Amino acid sequence: MLGFLAYRRMKGKRILVGVTGGIAAYKVPMLIRLLVKVGAEVRVIATPSAFDFVTRPTLSVLSGNPVYSEMLDNATGQWHNHVELGHWADLFVIAPLTANSLAKIANGFSDNLVTITYLSAACPILLAPAMDLEMWQHPAVIRNIKLVKEAGNHLVGPEEGTLASGLNGFGRMSEPEEIFNEIAELFHE
Repeated sequence: MLGFLAYRRMKGKRILVGVTGGIAAYKVPMLIRLLVKVGAEVRVIATPSAFDFVTRPTLSVLSGNPVYSEMLDNATGQWHNHVELGHWADLFVIAPLTANSLAKIANGFSDNLVTITYLSAACPILLAPAMDLEMWQHPAVIRNIKLVKEAGNHLVGPEEGTLASGLNGFGRMSEPEEIFNEIAELFHE
């Protein structure tokens, strides 16, 4: 059990959580709760499709901070500075990492706040893939996983289990506790 050690390792750490549009996004609120509980400062950014699976108010209340999904707030004109976000963080966690977002970051696409912040990040990055079995085994996904690993990113999961499609196999996003433990280990290194 990491309990006290995790608390000491993560207290005061700045963790940026990027949420993408996959069903596994429902697990992210628990991850945020675990991080905040040990004293980490958490900020959340999300792709617009992430809100199909988890609400902005839930992520905001649990993190204690506003949640951004666009680079510009059209109502206020406020710019959500991806460079500032990427430099603020001690660690950037992208969970779930869908096949779509994986392809974008592996190939340098930056068409949303999560992917553009990824390109601006000046900290270690932890990716938590989540997709269906056939997607996980597709040659394009295998190639993109290789690319993000070669770029120095850390991965946690995926795990084997029941998938949203009803199939059983690899592709299930790691549980929040497993991602939390991986974060604690990264701060231990």
